[in-house]
Order: sequence, then structure tokens, then C-alpha cells
Amino acid sequence: MQTINRFFYGPTPEERVRAWQGKLRSESRQLDREMRQLEAATAKARTTVKQLASKGDVKSARILAKEVVRSNKQKDRLSVSKARLGSISTQLQQQLAMAKVTGSLQKSTEIMKLSNSLVKLPQISQVMREMSMEMTKAGIMEEMLEDTLQMDEDEEIEEEADAEVDKVLFDLTNGKLGLAGSAGTELPTPQDQLEDDEAERVMEEARKQLNGLLSG
Repeated sequence: MQTINRFFYGPTPEERVRAWQGKLRSESRQLDREMRQLEAATAKARTTVKQLASKGDVKSARILAKEVVRSNKQKDRLSVSKARLGSISTQLQQQLAMAKVTGSLQKSTEIMKLSNSLVKLPQISQVMREMSMEMTKAGIMEEMLEDTLQMDEDEEIEEEADAEVDKVLFDLTNGKLGLAGSAGTELPTPQDQLEDDEAERVMEEARKQLNGLLSG
């Protein structure tokens, strides 16, 4: 009888919720992996900034420090998104408890709000769109509206990064940089200064590694 009911009426509310929660856990693990990779790459970039700064290469240190700022913002964004995935799972559990009384899943503005915010994250956008469509069919959400005004993430980061670069450099170099003025200001050059081409290679390697993770 259960098989016949599933054929005519589709999965039960409990089956739907369990399937959605499974997807949410999977996406949460994926975000965990990305945060660990980003953390490792950021640590390497921070070390490189210190090395560049100690050699007096302020320009390259500033360029890479901006990538560190972008990386920190991305880690914060992933962490918040993981928390939102957990919140959706909790809301679904509450829905399931109510469904045992009412016999069906109810509309949830909280789930809709959380899902709308998560759709904007490229790493889980496709999965969240598909899940949102399923939840709409199940009566939990109304049809999602496309966000016609999408903020350019790179522009947003660029606007905020300049103000933070001095602080990053100051912290990473124990106050030696960040007080040096504009990007074109050069500190006194030690005898063991890296050759320009070597400094550029080291900086580019760290920058590309971070960019690969940030754009992934």
C-alpha cells in the first residue's frame, strides 16, 4: 500500500524532509572542505606577505595583502552560509513535527528567506535552486523571485579592501608596514633584498593559488 501511495502521491513528508536534510549535510561538508583549503592557502599567503615585507617589497606585499583580505571575506561568507544550511535543517525538522499533527508541510517564510540568501552563493547555488523548487512544489515556499540587482562581489571587495590593507600589513609585519604610506612608498632596502623577478614570482604563485580557490 505504501508503494502504491508513493506512486500516486509522491514521497511522504518525512521522506521529503530526510532527503532535503541529506542534501544540506552534503553541502555543509563541501563548504567545510573549501574553508579548510582556503585557510591553508591564506596561511601560506600571509607568510609570503611577511617575507616580501621583510625584504622591503612594499608593492608586492600590498597586492598580496588584498588577496588575504578577499580570502578572509570569503571564509566569513562560507561560514555564515554553513550556519544557514544548519538553520534550514532545523526548520525542516520542526516542519516534520508539525506535519505529524497536520498531515502536511506548512509554508515557512524563514526557510524561504534562508534559501534565497544561499542561492546567491556560487558553490551551492545549483543545489539550492533545485531544492527550492522541490520545496515550492511541496508547499513550504512560494516561487522564488530572481534577484535582478546582483552586486558584483569583486567590486564590493575592492571598495572595502583598500581600507583594510594597511591594517593587514601592520598586523602581519608587527607594525613595520601599514605606516609606510601609499603603495608606491619604499622602505629602506636590506642587503638581502629579493631580486625583483623572484619577488614577483613568489607573490604571483601565492596570489594565483588564492584566486583559484576564491573563483572556484
